[in-house]
Amino acid sequence: MAQPKAPDASRRSERSRRAIFDAALALVGEVGYDKLTIEGIASRAGVGKQTIYRWWSSKAAVLLDAFGAVVDEYDQEGLPDTGDLAADLKTVLRATADEFNDAAWQAPYRALAAAGANDEELSRTFVGRLMEPGMRVYVDRLRAAQETGEVATGIDLRIAAEMLMSPFSQRWLMRTGELTHDYVDTLVDLVLHGLRPRD
Repeated sequence: MAQPKAPDASRRSERSRRAIFDAALALVGEVGYDKLTIEGIASRAGVGKQTIYRWWSSKAAVLLDAFGAVVDEYDQEGLPDTGDLAADLKTVLRATADEFNDAAWQAPYRALAAAGANDEELSRTFVGRLMEPGMRVYVDRLRAAQETGEVATGIDLRIAAEMLMSPFSQRWLMRTGELTHDYVDTLVDLVLHGLRPRD
């Protein structure tokens, strides 16, 4: 008689992690960062508190890893490179605008950004874990465009990437205007106008 297979601990752990991430992101959107607790996350995820503390030291660490999981997937894929820099940037920024306008994404991200404004350590971790990987993929795409002559040589590619991302983030965080496809298209066109080689 065949022996029953032992449960796959790694699969169970991954399911638990996913449930914890989903619970943390949902709850922070519902109650805000200040009222978010490890107990609440554990209850929503259907796991024990000790399971969370085994992997993370704080609610901030849970949230950062939850967002980081999304960023990691994005970072691995990189930005599209069809040979048309403007089209590629517009495609990605349109999708990003749609994501940032989605309440399921917007509420937890805003809560974490607001908490970071009053917590220097959290802010540094937030930038390093979430913003820097995203910025790197833009720098990489601009570098590829520079190599094909779409972007002028001698351009500081980090600052060029910030010229795209900072107005986008400012508009969203401060609610100075709507994040629309027309807005991101105009933003891309204006930035690339300054980056293109001069005859």
